[in-house]
Amino acid sequence: MQLYLVLLLLLVPLSARCQDAAEKKTTFEVELDPYYSAVGMYNSLTGKPIPHLQVKNELEIYKELISKFYQPRTLIIEASLNPLPYAGTLIRRHQPRLYERGQLTSNFNAIQAVTAGFEEPWALSLFLGNVVTFDTINKSFQGKRNGYSGLLFNFGNYHIKDNTLIHDNWLEAEGKLKGEQILTDRSLRWSFRGGAKFHENRYIADSFYIGFRRSRTDFKESGKDNFWLHNSGFEYVSDFSQKKLEPIRHYFVVDKKFPMKNSRMAFTLGLGFVWTADKKYSGPLSNKAGNINTTNTFQFILQPNLEF
Repeated sequence: MQLYLVLLLLLVPLSARCQDAAEKKTTFEVELDPYYSAVGMYNSLTGKPIPHLQVKNELEIYKELISKFYQPRTLIIEASLNPLPYAGTLIRRHQPRLYERGQLTSNFNAIQAVTAGFEEPWALSLFLGNVVTFDTINKSFQGKRNGYSGLLFNFGNYHIKDNTLIHDNWLEAEGKLKGEQILTDRSLRWSFRGGAKFHENRYIADSFYIGFRRSRTDFKESGKDNFWLHNSGFEYVSDFSQKKLEPIRHYFVVDKKFPMKNSRMAFTLGLGFVWTADKKYSGPLSNKAGNINTTNTFQFILQPNLEF
């Protein structure tokens, strides 16, 4: 928890990663962001350093990662914190009047809109798969986690519902293809995943899910050629109950990026929603228990950020 409290203080937008030289078999990475911050240890299972590849386009990256999916060569242990989502729970608990003033409409609470979409405040993760690095614009990025594919296991002890912390020992297992490529003229990030989530709290439904995310930022004038393809991104996650395979949650966000002139910085603004079926929660966690006269909930999302 001391690590989480330290990272919580870093709520200003920051994208920074530090890692030892690529030649080492065990390396470390730190990622700081207002929505997801983490520190991870990377260990080669083959006794060899993380491979560095020469690729020309996005399709080649996908092909290389998928071809090595069932040949795990790297073990990653990571501790993560979702600073703003966790901060939302602190505001609702310790500043209830401020939180209530943020309720502008029935479907829009300003604090919840900025912090919604994350169902846990922190997690401990174990990844078994393949990690590769690609060419980047400078040596400081070499050796970082540019792309990986394999199996990911997440563990945690709390769940977030409507900016409220609920004690819940949960386990998540998924297959994932994720990475990024940072070039002189653009940054490209992607994530494709599918898995299952299990909750010890019997009032939270176990689920299956699929998720897709893609984000591209162009720092040259060519980025204006296609308004939707360049300087934009999206994320979609759909959850289904394990008992009846019924949809119980949809998360969808699209974002637009506004690069700054003469700088590799961009302001991003994400807009979207979270739809949650009442079947996801039962007993004291259901909407009926909270005297909400609806079977489903719909919450708008507003996510401002600064990308480096």
